[in-house]
Amino acid sequence: MKKELIVSKDPKSPISEIFRTLRTNIQFMNTSKEAKTILVTSTFPGEGKSWVSSNLATTFAQNGKRVILIDSDMRKGRQYSIFGVSPTPGLSNCLSGVGEEKDGKKVTYLNNYIQKTEIENLDIMTAGNIPPNPSELLNSTRMLGLLDKIKEAYDMIIIDGTPCQLVADSLILTRAADSTIVVTAYKATKKKDLQRVITGITNVGGKIFGVVLNKIPVDAKRYEQSYYYGSTSKKKRKRKKSFDYDENLWNETNLEESNFKY
Repeated sequence: MKKELIVSKDPKSPISEIFRTLRTNIQFMNTSKEAKTILVTSTFPGEGKSWVSSNLATTFAQNGKRVILIDSDMRKGRQYSIFGVSPTPGLSNCLSGVGEEKDGKKVTYLNNYIQKTEIENLDIMTAGNIPPNPSELLNSTRMLGLLDKIKEAYDMIIIDGTPCQLVADSLILTRAADSTIVVTAYKATKKKDLQRVITGITNVGGKIFGVVLNKIPVDAKRYEQSYYYGSTSKKKRKRKKSFDYDENLWNETNLEESNFKY
């Protein structure tokens, strides 16, 4: 499991608290309890879509929900590397029937495509082998049937999609998902591109929960002042410094530039 899974590696960090806030916002918006399937997408690569997906799924699992994270980016999926599981068999194998072998035997049951993670209550379906026709697989009746079966076994389904401006995969999935979250990056995502994505999602009948603005520059002092465990007293400020702080972790995952707005 990589260090970028911050809500598991450092649950007391301000970033982890922000993810819990995002989870709470989703729960409040989902008052009807009908939105079990959430698609996470972005405009272009590099905006933090997979990072947000993995950490959001983990926060729901930490809250006692039975969660599955589906990596639907069959072109360049990376959730298997974040959680340290086998890349195959996965979604593409389940939908196409290609490469459906495990330990020399043909895979016939859905649970053979699903792997457990080190996080309690959180399972994962990786992207699987790279197919020649990802869009066609996602647009198939088999994909809809797969989601229906998974809904019976899990409280929450988080789907890590593809960037909307590059391929149509995520636009196809917005019709199957109950709602969509769009991840953007501070001073990287252009407003016109975001507007195109939002328009595209609504045009195909998809629903949008909101937009996550990622990689906002905020220094450590400001985090400490805004974090609800912090205090203005000198005594508590010293105690705050006793919390584990891994500078290399923050630098590796660009967390010093991350924040969220809804």
